[in-house]
Amino acid sequence: MIESRTANATSGKPALNINDSEEDLPKRLPEWVKRTVLNTEDNRKVRGILKEGNLNTICESGRCPNKGECWARGTATYLLMGGLCTRTCKFCSVNKGLPEALDPDEPARVATASAKMGLRHVVLTSVNRDDLPDQGANHFARTIEALKEAIPGVNVEVLTPDFQGRRECIKIVLDAGPVVFNHNIETVPRLYRKVRPGSKYDRSLAVLHAAKELAPSIPTKSGLMLGLGETEEEVKEVLRDLRKIDCDFLTLGQYLRPSREQLPVKRYVTPEEFDELGKYAWTLGFKMVHAGPLVRSSYHAEELSDQIHNQI
Repeated sequence: MIESRTANATSGKPALNINDSEEDLPKRLPEWVKRTVLNTEDNRKVRGILKEGNLNTICESGRCPNKGECWARGTATYLLMGGLCTRTCKFCSVNKGLPEALDPDEPARVATASAKMGLRHVVLTSVNRDDLPDQGANHFARTIEALKEAIPGVNVEVLTPDFQGRRECIKIVLDAGPVVFNHNIETVPRLYRKVRPGSKYDRSLAVLHAAKELAPSIPTKSGLMLGLGETEEEVKEVLRDLRKIDCDFLTLGQYLRPSREQLPVKRYVTPEEFDELGKYAWTLGFKMVHAGPLVRSSYHAEELSDQIHNQI
């Protein structure tokens, strides 16, 4: 069993309503979400490889708090299909706009960079590409194939957009053989219009359901950000919905505002609350639960996936 990971901390501030004014919102980061900036030789090596390959990562574009740690461990999460997203999610710092044409050489560059980093488990995500007829599904597949050709035995985990719910796009990605199919539900239904305009809660559930139906042997995974104004019962209801469609893996983490252009944090969820939600998720039957303030979809993805696949 993989345990939820959290840091020791004291209790946080009381929950704030979604309609509270920004002046009333928490301003200071609690100790349990602060990270030390790492600038190690391995960190610099990863940065150099990514720059040489002209590759985007969600680590940078999403301003992930774990970037320093992950790069110091010699790993990164690729952001495919350019740096512009066709959706306008209010929590995300990836630039919005009309993307350029796909770069046909990107899959090969991802494979080359991964080989240089010595990766055995690669995580691929992407911007939304609603402008493309296949939503970018074939580009995911080509990247998976390039990685498998360059690194025999590599495991590739995908974190996909919703592909507008199109089953044929989901199948294209699954047919390429990822070891984990991840699509994040992100937040509770009540907050979707505010947090994820252009996306739909039921459609995201349908994506995960379709993936399980199309490839029952490939584990499905999803995650939520907490601290946007959701209630505990709303979170638990989402977890129950995910288990109804046999979602296997779950991540729960704290929403951290990337910049003033994104939604403010309504409250900082304490490590103890993450532990309790993690315990509740285990009772529902998830095969892996990773819950904690700094948990993200691809955080420690390799070791978590290895442990799970050794159990299956």
